[in-house]
Parts: sequence; structure tokens; C-alpha cells
Amino acid sequence: MRLQEYSANESPVAAAMDNLRADPAAAACDWFSLEQLAHGSERVGGMVVRSAQVRKVLKTISRLSPYKATVLIHGESGTGKELVARALHTLGSAPGGPFVTFNCSNLVETLAESQLFGHVRGAFTDAREDSLGYFRSANGGTLFLDEIGELPLRLQPKLLRAVETHEIQPVGSSRSYSVDIRLVAATNRDLRAMVKAGQFRDDLYYRLNAAAILVPPLRERREAIPAFIAHFIEHYNRLFGKNVKEVSRAALDTICANQWHGNVRELGHAIESAVLMTENDRIDIDDLPFNHDDTTPEAVGVPVDAMLPSAPSDLVEGAASDTAKEWPYSLDAVIREASKLALIRALQATEGNCHRAAELLGVSRYTVYRMLNRFGLAEGRTYRTFRKPTVRRA
Repeated sequence: MRLQEYSANESPVAAAMDNLRADPAAAACDWFSLEQLAHGSERVGGMVVRSAQVRKVLKTISRLSPYKATVLIHGESGTGKELVARALHTLGSAPGGPFVTFNCSNLVETLAESQLFGHVRGAFTDAREDSLGYFRSANGGTLFLDEIGELPLRLQPKLLRAVETHEIQPVGSSRSYSVDIRLVAATNRDLRAMVKAGQFRDDLYYRLNAAAILVPPLRERREAIPAFIAHFIEHYNRLFGKNVKEVSRAALDTICANQWHGNVRELGHAIESAVLMTENDRIDIDDLPFNHDDTTPEAVGVPVDAMLPSAPSDLVEGAASDTAKEWPYSLDAVIREASKLALIRALQATEGNCHRAAELLGVSRYTVYRMLNRFGLAEGRTYRTFRKPTVRRA
């Protein structure tokens, strides 16, 4: 059975329906197993690889991993920058060495230098014993500095020296120590703009950015969402002793249509909640934790005039009684066309928000998705192109 494909440039719902229609067996299926969700994906270095963008990232990792060059990872919060750093480590020349991670936003201003480079006993008040610091703790492995844009400006020259010379000097010591590490930094901020604003040293930026990796946001690789769902369900099944095996079509469509501003991290938390909330071995739309109004399904961009039924327009305008003698439709056909028209009007009124449209129609969101498929409206464009309907007059 072929799982629906998701594209950043197409509707998650429309793309799903297109593929499901191509497979009669899948078209009749309302539930998807973890194997179906994970189809076409692979896991490399702890990363779930499904989209072309991430395969490109993986190719860059494979090129850089043999060398201990400094790498700067760009990407929005929650995209998986630490996983990229871990992949560089595990696929590198010293995978058995330590992988030390530190978030620069957690640096204590007065202790920042000591946290990174260590100190000797008596270097300052409360320095009762020697401390290695993060650089020496990562010796022989990888030091991952997350949120490098939060590094205090006064500390940046010392970091630059450590990166260039591979030597550090603990606070209160006259001795320098050589460190054999790969430094990987990550940021969700625009460091180039910070350089122009005088908030980040240009020489440090150019040194860190010599080898760069951009991790795309989840909204640009929606085709990977089903694989992530399977990955997180398996993880939380093991963690909580659950046995979730399937995800409903309605839940899958809703998840894939969500904006996921928190990216993969937010998705993981949502699946964790769904695994905990489900009372059986299936996740349905009611088990999802987020407000469905946050989702923005994109489909349908066909001009409204082309979608509005021509014959029932007489009914909309109040046709004369004698037209009933020539009425060519059965009652079922009239109900179908009226339902289609009501759906279009509801989507126009809500600017394409399926959840609010469902509320206007007094049906479930799942029913709205089924109607979209039934009426052939889910064709990979956007509801946002809806305009007020033009009613044809007899």
C-alpha cells in the first residue's frame, strides 16, 4: 500500500489524496501502520532521512565528517541542529571520543570564561578546586556550542583564539593547554546581521562559517513528517511501555497541515502527548494536543466560477416552478451539488480554514476532508485564492 506523499509546495491533503486515489487499496484505508508511515525513509547517525533537502545535508555531513574542521550549523529552533552535530561526530574520525554539548544562552556572564576554558583552584572566590571547562572536557572528541549567537561579545576574541590555535588557558593559570577537538557551533540567529550591527565579531563569524550546513525548517520538508511520526511513536512506545500501532488518515492530514513553527521538536512533543492520550493502540485526531485552528491546510486554487455548478444556479436564484418539468437531476444529485456549494461557501467565508469551515457546516473536520476528496476539490493548490462567488443568473 502506498503512503501519501507530502510536498512543501502542495497541499498535504491534496497530495495525499492524489496518491491514495492511484491505489484503490490505499484509497479504502483510513488507518496507516508505522511501517507505512516510515516507508522510503532511513536513519543515519540518529537522523531520520526522508526529504531531498535532508539528503543534501547528509551528503555535506559525509564530506565534512572525516576532517576536524570547524562547522557552523544554521537553522530555526527545533530543526535538529544538534542531531546534525552528533552525526558529524559519529561519522567522523573519532566517534569513540566524547561529545560535549553546551548552550551558550546558559553562560553565566561572570563565569563564562571559566565555564568554557576552566579555572585553577583559588582563581576567584568559591574556586575551591580545578575545573577542566568544556573545551578540555571535549578533548579527543567534539564540542558542540549551541546558540553561538548568544556568546558575550567580550568572550568572542578568546573563543577565536581557541579555535585558531587549538589552545586554551584556564582562568587563573599561566599555562596553556592543547586541545584536540572538532568544534561545531549552531545558531538560529542571523549572524551576518549581528556582525553588521556590531553584536558579533566579523573575524569569529568568518572563522566559524568556513564550513556551513543549513538545516531546512519542517515546513519545507513536509514529505518527511510521516516518517518523523513513526519515529516518535516508536520512541515513546518504548519510553512509556505503550503499543501504538496506527495513525488515522484524519490525524495524519491534520498533523501534516500544521505549520509547526517549533519544527521537529514541536512535532515530537505533539506525538508524545498523542501517545500518552490515546486509550488504545491507535492515534486519532481527537488525541492530538494542539488547537486545530493552528493548522493551515492548503488545497484548491481552481477559480470559483469553474467549481460552482451551473445547473443548480437556478435553484440558488429561485427557479420558476415550470423549470421543474425539465429538471435533469435526481434528488441525490441535487443534494450532492448543494453540499459542494455549501462547502465552497464555507471555505470562502473562513479563507480556507477547514476547522472553522467544519464548524460552520456543523460537521467534523474529517468530514470536510472527505468532501474535498469526494468533490475533487483537493488538487494541490490553495484555499486562500478563494474569492466571493459569482452566481450565474438564468
